[in-house]
Amino acid sequence: MEIITSWMEVGLQRGLETGLQTGIQRETGLVLRQIERRLGGLNPTLAARIRQLPIEVVEALGEAMLDFQTEADLVNWLQQHQE
Repeated sequence: MEIITSWMEVGLQRGLETGLQTGIQRETGLVLRQIERRLGGLNPTLAARIRQLPIEVVEALGEAMLDFQTEADLVNWLQQHQE
């Protein structure tokens, strides 16, 4: 019985990790789409840079981008929030 329980725990953990990763990717994708709409497009290099950010920074970016007028605003924000 313990072997089954152990395997179930491993499966549950993997499922949780996969779900968390999927949620992070979706949130990052949403922020990228919002930035593209706000700025009228997005440099692929900047998009790749945003995809590498920790989720906490992506969440902050999602709020900050409401004040962006230009791509330069985004670049400045990213420079200020680098790890």
